[in-house]
Amino acid sequence: MDDQPARVPDDLYQEGRAHDGPLADRLLRLRNMTPDAARLISTLIRARRATSVLEIGTSNGYSAIWFADALRDTGGRLTTVDTEAARVTAALANLERAGVRGYADVRHADGAETLAGTPDASVDLVVLDAERPAYAGYWPHLRRVLKPYGILAVDNVVSHRDQVAAFRELLASAAEFAVDLHEVGDGVLTGVRVR
Repeated sequence: MDDQPARVPDDLYQEGRAHDGPLADRLLRLRNMTPDAARLISTLIRARRATSVLEIGTSNGYSAIWFADALRDTGGRLTTVDTEAARVTAALANLERAGVRGYADVRHADGAETLAGTPDASVDLVVLDAERPAYAGYWPHLRRVLKPYGILAVDNVVSHRDQVAAFRELLASAAEFAVDLHEVGDGVLTGVRVR
């Protein structure tokens, strides 16, 4: 990551930790991905030479900055969605501040509806970092929208093991996916569509 974009996510991550610390209600927290998880997924974007990435769960745009920076290298574009308008506004401002706004579409939208409206085999990489109990309901669309050798990356699979257990079972039982757990950050589960 270039120097200018790198400073912005560092600042945002620290601001997010300070913001979330005293809040008991998790829905009020920003819940940013850890730097190690964002770095891993950015590496996957570059390695896959992804040009179309969908992130469900924008928050303040912390991870979107990492992904848009990687997509600048591949000539691609990020679509990131969040259900809270204030977070969409913050994400747009933060992407602009980081100098990567031109590589991201930030939408005030529902993840399930976005997936339902996404064309078949059109996405190189999908990132799930939202309401974890909803992931199992996304499953039919996730299978449908990923390109061959497309990657699914799911954050918080170690820190919130129980909340993603049903989804992990779905992914593990799908013969067309090679699945791996990466013990970085709060745990990132990846599934690569190999068949």
